[in-house]
Amino acid sequence: MKKTWLLGFGFFSISITWALYNAFVPFFLDSYIHKASLIGFMMTIDNYFALFLQPWIGNLSDKTNTRFGRRMPFMIIGMPLAAVFVILIPFHTSFITLVLFMMLMNLSMSVYRSPTVALMPDITPDHQRTKANGIINFMGGFGGILAFGAGSMLYGANPAFPFIAAAVITLICLFILVRFIKEKRDVIVSVPAEKQSRIKLRGELDRTTVLLLIAIFFWFVSYQGVEAMFTLYGKHYMGLSEQASGFSLTFFSLFFVLFAIPSGWLGNRYGKRKIIIFGVIGLFLVFAAIPLAKTVLLLRIMLALGGMCWALININSYPFVVSIGSETSIGTRTGLYYLVSSLAAIASPPLLGWIIDQFGYGSLFIYASSGMLVALLFIFLVKHNGKSAAVPKETIQANV
Repeated sequence: MKKTWLLGFGFFSISITWALYNAFVPFFLDSYIHKASLIGFMMTIDNYFALFLQPWIGNLSDKTNTRFGRRMPFMIIGMPLAAVFVILIPFHTSFITLVLFMMLMNLSMSVYRSPTVALMPDITPDHQRTKANGIINFMGGFGGILAFGAGSMLYGANPAFPFIAAAVITLICLFILVRFIKEKRDVIVSVPAEKQSRIKLRGELDRTTVLLLIAIFFWFVSYQGVEAMFTLYGKHYMGLSEQASGFSLTFFSLFFVLFAIPSGWLGNRYGKRKIIIFGVIGLFLVFAAIPLAKTVLLLRIMLALGGMCWALININSYPFVVSIGSETSIGTRTGLYYLVSSLAAIASPPLLGWIIDQFGYGSLFIYASSGMLVALLFIFLVKHNGKSAAVPKETIQANV
């Protein structure tokens, strides 16, 4: 699992950048546009890139063969570009330059996000992938804690500081990945070139996969809406300061991190589907109860419980998608996973923003709990339990 911890630095850089982006960019937009629906729409830019690029890039990385490997070239190109553009965001001089820097940063992130995620199952046996996903999400969640905790303090000192810190961390993480992970050496499944060329997106869409992807779509509808609008909910509905509102999300991220590795163990032990169902039910109850929270303490306790439930869902969902397919289609299935999550993130913030414009910020968590309820219906229709058999490494290599 040493390589998994090292790969976790890639997830760490992605998570800290996105967490800062979602927490503080709405405040920049709020200076120019004053409707929640429009802010919600602007916060979906990254997902338009993900929608069109990530399935293609994931599929392309399945077919790529360089001396650096299949996935690493995308990181070498994308991570430095993302570092440059994330620094530029707080130094915008107008609405136009703000949007330009946002688009360029999101384009750069789309180049390496799917390949980074797909590298985990490449270097991890099938029966250990849920545990490995817990580890890398532990690293990613720790990035979220820094973003909402230390990032909030840095933002209070100067709005540019957290973005500069994220860029520096991204470059450090790239150095660690290139220095310690040698894809050609560490990959456990060597896919022949003739098999790489046969991978088709449409061929991966069997009934079980489609039902699972629909469930993923709806729980991301809930999650992405809350993530994009929560800081404004705290500011406008609960009367919190911008700093306190951003800091409250630390509790969600902290308990996600604390429960990431146990969630991977539970999914491996009892089956991914069963653990996901427990998580969806739990997060539905948390989101339904948050509108009743009238104090910051109670709000943060509920967010902590929500982070634990989200770990049960998030840690097990990606390995579930991969486990249904073959070893030759990992990048393609990674792209499909990000396709549906991106569709949710495109649709959810503008729709939620429109609902907030009509009914107020109190409707945010009614909306979020409804999405979880629909997700629960579709995950019940999935018959595959997502429980991997303990297949040894030698068997995996022999079957390729």
